Amino acid sequence: MLQKFEIQGVHMTVDDSLKRYTNRKIGGLDKYLSKHDRESAHATVILKERASKKDDHCVCEVVLHLPRQQVVIKEAALNMYAAIDIVEAKLKQQIKRYKDQHESGKSRRHLVARWSRRQA
Repeated sequence: MLQKFEIQGVHMTVDDSLKRYTNRKIGGLDKYLSKHDRESAHATVILKERASKKDDHCVCEVVLHLPRQQVVIKEAALNMYAAIDIVEAKLKQQIKRYKDQHESGKSRRHLVARWSRRQA
């Protein structure tokens, strides 16, 4: 679970079931982070409900503060649970991209060395 995790509701009240669902989906993404990043990462989830004639009137915005970068994902859907699911999938992709960019290369070197030993 992320160290700091805030859930804010704009133009709506966030009930306990929505808090638990958001905690489980977004708060559980720390398992994809490295140990150092996990200790200093914190997230802000903003759940908005807007009056609109369109079908997508529920908006979920997540700001994930990581040590070297800030990841912002915003998605609108028909209901809040669907928006949270879509944001979770996009956050997984962004975290993977973050790890690829900021990886130390140490684990990659070990894999290449192990592979070259097997080939020889």
